[in-house]
Amino acid sequence: MRIPVSWLSEYAALPEGLSTAELDAALVDAGLEVEEVHDLREQVAGPLVVGRVASVEELTEFKKPIRHCHVEVGEDEPRSIICGARNFAEGDLVVVALPGAVLPGGFTIGSRKTYGRLSEGMICSARELGVSDDHEGIMVLPEGTVGEDARALVGLDDVVFELAITPDMGYCFSVRGIAREVAHRLGVAFADPVAKAVEHPATDEPPHPIRVETDGCTRFTLRAVHGVDANAESPEWMAKRLTQAGMRPIGLAVDVTNYLMLELGHPLHAFDLDRLSGDLVVRRASSGEKLTTLDDVERALDPEDMVIYDDSGPLSLAGVMGGESSEVGPGTRNVLIEAAHWDPVAIARTSRRHRLTSEASKRYERGADPAISMLAAQRAADLLVEYGGGTLADQVADVDHRGPVEAIELPVDLPAKTTGVDYDRATVVAMIEAAGCTVEGDEVLTVTPASWRPDLTDPADLVEEVARLHGYKHIPSSIPRAIAGTGLTPEQRRRRRVARALADNGFVETYTFPFVSRERADELGLDEKDPQRDAVAVLNPMDDAAPLLRTTILASLVGAVRTNLARGTRDLAVFEEGLVFVPSEGWSELEIVDLPVSKRPEDEAISAAIQRLPVQPRHVAAILCGQAVPAGVDSAGRAVDWADAVEAAEIVAEASGVKLETAQGESAPWHPGRCAELRVDGEVVGHAGELHPEVCEALGLPRRTAAVEIDLTAVALPGPASAPEISHYPATLIDVAVVVAEVVPSGEVEAALREGAGELLDSLRLFDVYRDAKLGEDRKSLAFKMELRAGDRTLTNEEGVAIRDAAVAVAAARFGATIRE
Repeated sequence: MRIPVSWLSEYAALPEGLSTAELDAALVDAGLEVEEVHDLREQVAGPLVVGRVASVEELTEFKKPIRHCHVEVGEDEPRSIICGARNFAEGDLVVVALPGAVLPGGFTIGSRKTYGRLSEGMICSARELGVSDDHEGIMVLPEGTVGEDARALVGLDDVVFELAITPDMGYCFSVRGIAREVAHRLGVAFADPVAKAVEHPATDEPPHPIRVETDGCTRFTLRAVHGVDANAESPEWMAKRLTQAGMRPIGLAVDVTNYLMLELGHPLHAFDLDRLSGDLVVRRASSGEKLTTLDDVERALDPEDMVIYDDSGPLSLAGVMGGESSEVGPGTRNVLIEAAHWDPVAIARTSRRHRLTSEASKRYERGADPAISMLAAQRAADLLVEYGGGTLADQVADVDHRGPVEAIELPVDLPAKTTGVDYDRATVVAMIEAAGCTVEGDEVLTVTPASWRPDLTDPADLVEEVARLHGYKHIPSSIPRAIAGTGLTPEQRRRRRVARALADNGFVETYTFPFVSRERADELGLDEKDPQRDAVAVLNPMDDAAPLLRTTILASLVGAVRTNLARGTRDLAVFEEGLVFVPSEGWSELEIVDLPVSKRPEDEAISAAIQRLPVQPRHVAAILCGQAVPAGVDSAGRAVDWADAVEAAEIVAEASGVKLETAQGESAPWHPGRCAELRVDGEVVGHAGELHPEVCEALGLPRRTAAVEIDLTAVALPGPASAPEISHYPATLIDVAVVVAEVVPSGEVEAALREGAGELLDSLRLFDVYRDAKLGEDRKSLAFKMELRAGDRTLTNEEGVAIRDAAVAVAAARFGATIRE
């Protein structure tokens, strides 16, 4: 929100000589965020004066209309100035930047010859001066003295503070609220602008028939002005303040409602009374109804939306934006002013549902002051009569359904206990009263918040107000004592080892949101009966296009890969370690549990809510594509293949301290012929290999992209490692080559040989795969290097051969393996 100091000083008696820096500090001390300070006095340097147009000569020999003007600027002779604008005439007062002036953006004014004439200055528009975005024509002043400095007349003698209003300080979305805070901080008098109007009681006959049929509207007030020039030009002071606050003056009726919204924080709406048909009705919308709002967009209404109707249909999206059918137009002569108070939650939902944020909705969703609805409407009517003529109707409508404000019990010593500052009772009471509350009681205070403080609902809110208004600087700073921890858990240590191991091997860790689209399961090629399709849907997702919690990390990790591919990266090896979400047993049959926030839920409700929580195992997944080894002058390079994914799985297994077993597998989204099933202690814990070509195409990934995913939760943590027994006896090395069918995985042959070799096998490594017609069709030879060692002796050759034969015997029994001669 932008607020000029001149406007602020009208209601807060700012001390004489208060500097901009001191006011800035006061605003910050009050808890307001100052985003920027615009010193308009420094916006234009050099001579900027009031001029009178003495003569205008139309130059017609050029492609566009050009005017040669002589402008009196308080010198002996008028200045010759070239101008392209056409919204002024002889005798008008204008703003003139003389040679030597520097306009916003570093634009220096000088004397130069253009269009065959001498131009000794510039007649300025509002945008050229930086006072507004209006560039439809130059500024024509209603009054002024020729030759005097024009800064004060155009609003360039002020300082504008731009504030970011936090949600808990919605009452500061107004000059009234900010002036109250500044006055308290500086210890000066505060004059409430609401006092400018006199409240009138409701009459038996309203200015227009009205019915309120929803509990979302707690107050609805109407005043009418007849015979008013609703489109008259607003007074200069009002137009200047609106411009400084970032709004463009439009016409009297609209400007008055905008001005009072900024001043009081209470939005208003002006209806053309003659365009209304039948009673005004405030109710919830009906399904299928539509309304064209003032931004010229037709909106389908939701049954939760609050709408103002007449016999012709919807007129206004209550608390957010008015409709076209009843807006003030060029022919408006009778204006109906509406001031209402709406349910903040309903307004916030309507605003987000329609993606329509307005200045009114910002204030209503933070809680406008319902106590001033009548006063705001009355003040708007008074301004319309004063500056637009017309007559104020005697009838007053005020439908008031407000309930009493609930009092809050506050132990007088609670602020001191919470903040560590020794507040006495007098200080606590003074600060709470400064927040607009009434206080009763002694040791336990009974506090009734002001109508403009709907954010005060709990004792903690009052403690915060005491601390804020007394000054955060009085709260002592201390370093909390570090409590000795128990260190990382075994699970945490394993997670760090896994991540470090993958990173050390060239993988880049990434974090993705665990939300995926409903189409992702189809893109991954999951079968209709695949349990990974049973995903938990979020009731209020961050993105409507991604409402499901992932059941596999690959579902979200692929998004990071696609983003990098779109930005030109082709060689990728990324991984993520995180949670997946699997519905618990019987999850779909359980009811949604609504837990209260005002008190601790019952144990039964907590237990029921926990039952609805999905199971959350921890997975690690990686995706690889492009070149595994880049091509160079001495190498042709190598593309990523399924073996790289299996190697990543082995890195994870080694870091986890377990032995990984691989076997031929088949699981979506992997290629059925290039997929390895990963096992630990005989249990399947994941898969690795190349993604299915159709999956790559559906996801926009390069062909032959490889991936791996492992369920870390399913991998048992290893127990304490025993110290290795190192034998000082030499090893016996024996090579063995066995012939097996092509379809037999080498890993399973290796496992059989290990089992048959027994305890004396120190290591076993595959070092060659050989295929030849002599071996037979669809046959292969696997050559292993066996290292045998005993702890108490040197093994003989005969013992080594016997161990080898025992190992081959197990492989022969399982796979028909034979020793290659």
